[in-house]
This record gives sequence, C-alpha cells and structure tokens, in this order.
Amino acid sequence: MGVYLSTPKTEKLSEDGENDKLKFGLSSMQGWRATMEDAHSALLDLDNDTAFFGVFDGHGGKVVAKFCAKYLHREVINSEAYAAGDLGAAVYRAFFRMDEMMRGQRGWRELQALGDKINQFTGIIEGLIWSPKGSDSNDRHDEWAFEEGPHSDFIGPNCGSTACVALVRNRQLIVANAGDSRCVISRNGQAYNLSRDHKPELEAERERIQNAGGYIQMGRVNGTLNLSRAIGDMEFKQNKFLSPDKQILTANPDINIVELCDDDDFLVLACDGIWDCMSSQQLVDFIREHINNEESLSAVCERVLDRCLAPSTMGGEGCDNMTMILVQFKKPITQTKEASGAEQSTGDTECSETHVAEENGS
Repeated sequence: MGVYLSTPKTEKLSEDGENDKLKFGLSSMQGWRATMEDAHSALLDLDNDTAFFGVFDGHGGKVVAKFCAKYLHREVINSEAYAAGDLGAAVYRAFFRMDEMMRGQRGWRELQALGDKINQFTGIIEGLIWSPKGSDSNDRHDEWAFEEGPHSDFIGPNCGSTACVALVRNRQLIVANAGDSRCVISRNGQAYNLSRDHKPELEAERERIQNAGGYIQMGRVNGTLNLSRAIGDMEFKQNKFLSPDKQILTANPDINIVELCDDDDFLVLACDGIWDCMSSQQLVDFIREHINNEESLSAVCERVLDRCLAPSTMGGEGCDNMTMILVQFKKPITQTKEASGAEQSTGDTECSETHVAEENGS
C-alpha cells in the first residue's frame, strides 16, 4: 500500500460537549492517507475549573499520537506544579514526560497494547485512532517505575507526534505546542496565532539541530522530518551529553499564557492537514460564516474538513489526515468569577495583548 489511497476515506469521527463556560465540537477524518495517524483529547472536566483540549499528529506510525491522547492530560493533572496552580509548568513537564514514559519495558508494552503490530527493530508501531474518555483523567496515577525484562533497554519509538494543547481555567488560557499543529483564537473576528509552527528552517531550530550534530536537507531534519519538534522520534534524541531540550529533535513546547476577555469568540486547535489548506484568518472567517447556521460545532468542523479535502492527490495539499477542535466561549468571560469567588475588577475587562501575536502571513 502506498502513501495515498485510490479514493479518500471521508467518514468522520465527530463529538460535541459543553458545560456552563465552554462549548466544543471536533471532527477527524483519514482522507487520502493510507492510515489514520491523528489523535485528540477533549476533556471539559480535567478538574472542576479546568478544561483540556489537544490535537496530536503522528508520523511514521500512529501510536505516539495515541499515547499522548491517552496520557498527556493525566501527567498534567498529577504533577506537583498543577497542584500548586502553575498550569504552564505542569503542561511543560508533561511534554517531556511522554518521552520518558515510552522508554523501557513498560513503555514498550504500552505502545504494543495501543497498536496492532510492532517492529521490534525500528520501533514503528501501527494501530487505530485513539480518543480518551473523560473517566481516564480520574485513574490512579502510575509512577511508571523501571521494570526489568526483555525490552527494558527499549529506547522508545522511532515514530513520533506533534502535540498542541490548550487548557482553559476561568479567564486563563494556556497553550503548549511542539511541532506544526496550531492553536488560533478569534478575537473580534481577527485571527491570532497562539502557537508557532516548528520548522527546521527557523533560525533557532536550525541552530539547535546543527549544534546537536544533525543537519537539514531539503527542508527536513536529517533529510527525513519536515518539523523540528515532536514527542517520540527517539532516534533523534540519543546524544547523552545534551539535555532533552537541546537534542536534534525535542519535545520542548512553547508555552503561551493568555488572559481571556469578552472579545474572544472561539478557539481552534488543528493539525497541519488543515493549515496546509487555509491560513489562520481564512479558517476564522470560514467558521464565523457557518457557526450560526449549523446545528453543532462538530458540524462546522466537518464543513472545514470537507472544504480542505483535495479532489485528487496530484497537488499534495488537502491529502493529509485532518483533525480539528473548535471551542466556543459560551458567555461573557468577565461574568465568570475566579475559583476563589472574588468579583472581577472593572480593569480586568480589557483584552491583554501581552502574549498574543497577530497572524503574520501563516
């Protein structure tokens, strides 16, 4: 079987949910690709005050994306930083934790369980699309202690995944990203990117790759990967003299913390199968055109997927797996009280521009 199918698989996995603060819809479609390597998380109740959303775009196999969808939010909520109220530090640590957990016998066994088959020599594993249920977040935390066994020297999979996640707690939005999936917010109809696509040609990425002994060929890391940060891909993370954030490829996420306000309409997280076909502003405009005419937010997402699907595989764009999560803020954010019950001050009603950069041609 080649990279592409003879006809696209247009069946969609869609879901909707809401609480008193947020409403979300999502949809995922395999499209022209021979396998489905995307996964996602959508949890309105990470705790009583916090929602968690994430998209994970796998490459070389799908189990790392599935692993992240299953475990990343658990590692966030079970961290000491999360208990202390530092959500940024909690999600930052969770990205690196994914690589740690996929090593050794326990990691090998879990990856094998998530997939249909495993190549013990390359670490490339195949499986089905994965989406966690809300009850997963309540499971008892497992410390993933080192285990002796036939695969205790397993360094982790050579397939990998992007990760772009958003946590919403009251008026605070925390976005973490590694790779080229993207998070965008609509503020009064204007698209603002809350994440940066990590590509090898970026100066900081190129410098890290070369300092770690890697190279860039035809816009790809060591001639293979067209992105410069990801979870997994352990063959690019084997320099024992460098910390995890300095490796050829790193899971190191950019963290963006935004104060939400009444001008914020909705949030979008999507894999590059969407962004290859539409700019951030084009997607925001499309959503605004259809959001009041569809019966659900997932139906809006489905429209986007159909809009992006290419008529053939000749051009390349529109031929990737596609996953999109649309999160709508249900009521004026300034009416939402902090968890402490204190009223918002009048000065807090203004939008903060500190951490939000307007889209620049992406």
